Amino acid sequence: MIHLKKTISLFLLIILITLPLTGCENGMNKYRYQFTGLFDTVIEMTGYAKNEKSFTEMAELCKEFLEELNALFDIYNDYEGIPNIKTVNDMAGIAPVKVDPRILDLIEFAKTGYEQYGYVNIAMGPVLKIWHDYRTEGSRDPENARLPDIDELKEAAKKTDIQKVIVNREEGTVFLEDAGMSLDVGAIAKGYAVEMATDYLTSLGYTSFILSAGGNVKACGKPADGREKWGIGLRDPDANPFIPEDQIFDTVYVRDLSVVTSGNYQRYYYVDDKKYHHIISGETLMPADLYKAVTVVIEDSAWADFFSTALFLMPYEEGKALAEKIQGLDVLWVLLDGTIEATPGMMSMLKKLGGAANR
Repeated sequence: MIHLKKTISLFLLIILITLPLTGCENGMNKYRYQFTGLFDTVIEMTGYAKNEKSFTEMAELCKEFLEELNALFDIYNDYEGIPNIKTVNDMAGIAPVKVDPRILDLIEFAKTGYEQYGYVNIAMGPVLKIWHDYRTEGSRDPENARLPDIDELKEAAKKTDIQKVIVNREEGTVFLEDAGMSLDVGAIAKGYAVEMATDYLTSLGYTSFILSAGGNVKACGKPADGREKWGIGLRDPDANPFIPEDQIFDTVYVRDLSVVTSGNYQRYYYVDDKKYHHIISGETLMPADLYKAVTVVIEDSAWADFFSTALFLMPYEEGKALAEKIQGLDVLWVLLDGTIEATPGMMSMLKKLGGAANR
């Protein structure tokens, strides 16, 4: 395991390292397409195509695909004629809900992940809703920002047993056994959707692009400009936002891999000048306080999303052992004091810390 010390505080945020959108010798050109309104984040595609029309067609297919998944996985909004996860939550303790098979797949994936590795529990909805409401109010009215009462959180935690999330494949239903239960798939939904979307696009023959949903990035194929790998930037948000070159902490070079970061800087509010972020420990019912950020590289974006959250919640020695156990999983941790820990595989992909080249 590699151990380094930075003299400045670093927050990690995934951004794309892109060159000017110019033509290539093989007739392929680089384009970018961006949209908002899905999965509560900015979604961006960067890639190569023969012309802008072809690239836009690909990007719009991706957008339509993600719109469907966003509606299915939404926990806040209803969609006419579409039973979704909010519908399942609304019917907790009342009746099973027949849902799209993609919801069944997502929930079974989440249950498998929790059973194997712990920490990421999609049944934490009652606890996470309390924090969401307090964070929303605190952001709107900072002077009166408050923390949830611990007794309120403990009472909500009684409704978080993932074993009571019942998936019936034969009937195509999901049932939350107890009234007051609710699912929150925020820790895995973006990565899961990105993996499904990139699989869909590659099945259509698109071979050279990156899909980024917030801090969830999947690099597909290689750049059609002669390079062998894509460069994904790890940005320091403390840098001057008007000096782009100072924002990049390092660059990780990947091909057909996913890069996902979980951090304490992504969604937060202040109470009495102390920051409280959105990644809540199932043990303490409080924001985890072990790292500033954890970045994961692994092939599957759904697992990348899962592991980035799980590793953010678990102690370093336990996370290090997990990373050593799982083939193809590489990790970079930024501890609260600015210390950087990284697996050897992660170091081999980093430009500055590891001396990797984009070959």
